[in-house]
Amino acid sequence: MSPKKKVVVIDNSAFMRRVISDIINDEGRCEVVGTASNGRDGLKLIEEVQPDVVTLDIQMPIMDGLTMLKRMKKSHDIPVIMLSTLTKEGATETIQSLELGAFDFVAKPEDIFRVNSQETRKELMDKILAAIHYKVTYPSVEKINTEGVQQKTEYRQEIKPLNMPTSWHKVRNLIAIGTSTGGPRALQSVLPYFPEAFDGAIVIVQHMPPGFTTSLAERLNHLSHIRVKEAEHGEVVCNGIAYVAPGDLYLRIKNKGERLTIQLSDEPKKGAHKPSVNIMMESLQNVDIDQIIAVVMTGMGADGRDGIAVLKSKKEAYIIAQDESSCVVYGMPRAIVEAKLADKIAPLDEIACVITRKMEVL
Repeated sequence: MSPKKKVVVIDNSAFMRRVISDIINDEGRCEVVGTASNGRDGLKLIEEVQPDVVTLDIQMPIMDGLTMLKRMKKSHDIPVIMLSTLTKEGATETIQSLELGAFDFVAKPEDIFRVNSQETRKELMDKILAAIHYKVTYPSVEKINTEGVQQKTEYRQEIKPLNMPTSWHKVRNLIAIGTSTGGPRALQSVLPYFPEAFDGAIVIVQHMPPGFTTSLAERLNHLSHIRVKEAEHGEVVCNGIAYVAPGDLYLRIKNKGERLTIQLSDEPKKGAHKPSVNIMMESLQNVDIDQIIAVVMTGMGADGRDGIAVLKSKKEAYIIAQDESSCVVYGMPRAIVEAKLADKIAPLDEIACVITRKMEVL
């Protein structure tokens, strides 16, 4: 029997430390080897016990989770699962933590006594075990596309927020992107490389709870030339805009005359994810458009495979899968590749270029 994996739990709440520790220890494959109530003590504990994974609260006294994460990543490549509150501030800080190298996050229920629910227990353990299995070496956030992203950030600060287009032009290219674990950082390596006059529209499903997708869209909008926004029900899809599916809603694309519109649905959950890459991709089989480019990037599981299989059986869509070496978790792209659905397998830093080249040959 292989030794249990060591986990450190860092949380301001004694109740949360106890509940999280019980969940981890009860699972059987991991054990909690230490806990701390703030980032300063957490850093000391990590040096002492050298864990395989860390769960980290964001809001703590003395040293908060983001500060601890920044310092920890300078000397350790231990995967970190963030525990985040369901608030606007908590969502913004969670997006920042993913940029800084956190593997993933789990949202704390508003009722803390629901932390021990079966759903939360499963999510936490799935992500802890995935972090251990898929342990990767991240470049620091400062090194990720440093020149390009910094230039685009400066550019973005020089202009006013974009208004919705006053005139409508038919969308000829539709880029549909699906991603999960590692997705927020991966999207930062794609969207900022599209020009403001991008001759296409982008729809994105990123597995996230409600509220977090709002903060993700705001952050990507800040970094990008194109506009990035959270999708709204019934709005017309326009060139030069990327639409992020809201958490806990299904997103579909439908024709309304010559225009494409976004349809959001709060129907009962189908499968493991809501929003769902499968449902978004499957909806594109009925869309009247010149070119569809579907992209599946880093993430656990196989969401996107079945929807793309349906799409490819009905239309001549071009499918891009992120390659294994650049994925945080090579799950969703692997499912596309193994099903022989990929037309192109590309490393993350080439995906934007592959998309634009494919658009140019339309």
